[in-house]
Amino acid sequence: MQSCEISSDSTDDPLSSGLRRHQQPRIVVIGAGLAGLAATKSLLENGFTNVTVLEASDHIGGRVLSVQFGKATLELGATWIHGANGNPVYHLAEDNGLLEHTTEEECSVGRISLYAKNGVAHYQTNSGKRIPKDLVEEFSDLYNEVYELTQEFFQNGKPVGAESKNSVGIFTRDLVRKRIMLDPDDSESTKKLKLSMLQQYLKVESCESSSPNMDEVSLSEFGEWTEIPGAHHVIPGGFIKVVELLVQDIPARVLRLGKPVHRIHWNYSCPEAEDNADGADHNQDQRPGPAPVCVECEDGEWLPADHVIVTASLGVLKKAHETLFSPGLPQDKALAVQKLGISTTDKIFLEFAEPFWSPECNSIQFVWEDEAQLESLAYPVELWYRKICSFDVLYPPERYGHMLSGWICGDEALRMERCDDETVAEICTELLRKFTGNQNIPKPRRILRSAWGSNPYIRGSYSFTRVGSSGGDVERLAEPLPYTKSTKAPPLQVLFAGEATHRKYYSTTHGALLSGQREANRLIELYHDLFNAETTKPNM
Repeated sequence: MQSCEISSDSTDDPLSSGLRRHQQPRIVVIGAGLAGLAATKSLLENGFTNVTVLEASDHIGGRVLSVQFGKATLELGATWIHGANGNPVYHLAEDNGLLEHTTEEECSVGRISLYAKNGVAHYQTNSGKRIPKDLVEEFSDLYNEVYELTQEFFQNGKPVGAESKNSVGIFTRDLVRKRIMLDPDDSESTKKLKLSMLQQYLKVESCESSSPNMDEVSLSEFGEWTEIPGAHHVIPGGFIKVVELLVQDIPARVLRLGKPVHRIHWNYSCPEAEDNADGADHNQDQRPGPAPVCVECEDGEWLPADHVIVTASLGVLKKAHETLFSPGLPQDKALAVQKLGISTTDKIFLEFAEPFWSPECNSIQFVWEDEAQLESLAYPVELWYRKICSFDVLYPPERYGHMLSGWICGDEALRMERCDDETVAEICTELLRKFTGNQNIPKPRRILRSAWGSNPYIRGSYSFTRVGSSGGDVERLAEPLPYTKSTKAPPLQVLFAGEATHRKYYSTTHGALLSGQREANRLIELYHDLFNAETTKPNM
């Protein structure tokens, strides 16, 4: 936990003088996703009562978006609790009975998470033929061996060769291709199939990483992301149930929806904000004094604050940080925002009246044979659908009906988002007919899809360490403002949380939740000696 020192020889300590004016520090949390709600919950539980949450959209949850689709609950956002042992999201769900109806088959233990661990993935070529299961397993073993090697560069401090350009995609493609071509037992046609499968695996990998393609993912940093031991769990009632658990003890007055933020004025940069406060604090606290921070909302309201916790996604920070903060972010923090990566991974749900797939099939994987020799996969605008890597079968059918979930990422996902439902449904139907060889597959009864890239309050799915970035950039992104060397200024004016600020667990729901708790703990520790939380417990 980072500590912020205040100059001890100053008689006008900005922290204690602020507390003399306000019995409670004024805290604004921007964003009601997992990070923002976790921070708010921790603050309230530790006696802070002047807390306001500003959420730009009309609902809580952020990148958790569970949608009722007939009898089924579909996840347009977060789907799995990744790992169990020590995962706070898992323990929250398990302790509150959210996993009671999760079937054993839904507890996937593989690295590539599927909706059911049972069954077989059907790898189909664009000529409508299924690749034999033994060939798939043979290739999968080879790919996973190379995947393990990609982890060693960070974990063992292994130097990265110049030929890989520090890229996971380039390293993996080159090494797997080399091993395929050197195998004396494979025919030329088998080698071509394996080379085509390699491209498909890299598409799946980029969907998991939420990167445009694996060539953009840093090889030297890839192994820092830490997997929590245990299975991946689906929450039958929807991931939103975790959000509801976090929010259930947060008073309604704290949450303000439909409240996008225009600018955060920090370090006393906006004295006129007091004139806009109408003489009242935003959470019915004592009279406002000079605020080190003022949050300017898009509707013209100003909220004075002692501390602001920003949980905006990396995508929003990339788009808006130059105008969102006044004064602007320090150069090293702005550079970290620029260097770290975020892309879009979207889902396409298709509902059918009857299954056209066999009972043991748990997914349909699209293998384009004409992509065997391609380098980085980039498609013309009209061929965006080639980036759809697979359709998973949702399990069990008693819960979901006959439902498939397709995956697409990168710029192609953004192009998909710009199409209408009818177009996407037709294209997906044609793809399924083409790859299965079954021309009788009907159009789906209904379609539902995500649109994270074009959501102005999200702008992407989750973060990754792009080539040229490192875990150090994640740390810089997470560092509060002003930096600790600015000892004369009030500490912890602007704090940062969200999955992109967690060095080991970026891209995950538990990373988001832990980051919110981390920033709340900074404030709890800061006020420990000056503010006795036990005597000011909030009235829930």
